[in-house]
Amino acid sequence: MAETIARIKEQLQTVRTEDDPFFQACLLDERKGVQRLIASFRREQAKQQALLDQLELMKQYEKEARKQGFQMIAGIDEVGRGPLAGPVVAAAVILPEDFEVVGVNDSKQLNGAKRDELFDAIMDAALAVGIGIQSHEVIDKVNIYEATKLAMREAIDNLDVPPDFCLIDAMPLKYCENELSLIKGDSKSISIAAASIIAKVTRDRMMVAYDERFPGYGFSQNMGYGTKTHLEGLENQGVCPIHRLTFAPVKNIFLAYKS
Repeated sequence: MAETIARIKEQLQTVRTEDDPFFQACLLDERKGVQRLIASFRREQAKQQALLDQLELMKQYEKEARKQGFQMIAGIDEVGRGPLAGPVVAAAVILPEDFEVVGVNDSKQLNGAKRDELFDAIMDAALAVGIGIQSHEVIDKVNIYEATKLAMREAIDNLDVPPDFCLIDAMPLKYCENELSLIKGDSKSISIAAASIIAKVTRDRMMVAYDERFPGYGFSQNMGYGTKTHLEGLENQGVCPIHRLTFAPVKNIFLAYKS
């Protein structure tokens, strides 16, 4: 008696390659339901292979650095340069050479659930993770560009293991003895991509907590960016303690209130 479609679907979940004898037997089953399962299996295999290929591609800069003799290679990225409220947060991540977590990419390309999942996986696998946080007060004092560099330097300083090579997203930091700045590095380097996820999740969780303290601006949804809800909150409630006073339109509302 032939296996039921449901049973075949269950067993296919344990198959890893098309060379598996069970899969080969399924190829001989002409039932449409089985053929659909085979097609679905192949699509999933192709998807997983694409993720593995992407992982290897994104290791290219780390591999090149290791060829030059470097071992502790840190990826550095930041999040929060554009919002009207809250801090800028940077992360520095040193991954092991055999890092095999698939799906790590520029945090902006991932949904919240996937970022949370990868955050835990990166934290578990990383050799070291450092976080740097510069407040809205610092941003107002030195400007966002300088505050971002301060956050990145702080993240590097907070690594338990000192890096011997730094891969940095976009901006030259001139803080590490050996460093390479990569435009759109969070989509090119696995270490920078990992740092982008750590920084993003860390800051998002901070903004969710701020939303409880300062309701009415939608911080848990917009993370401090100038959405309609946020702008309406500014108009209705004015400036709150974590707003960046040098950023328009916050600056205009703050000055109008003072006058």
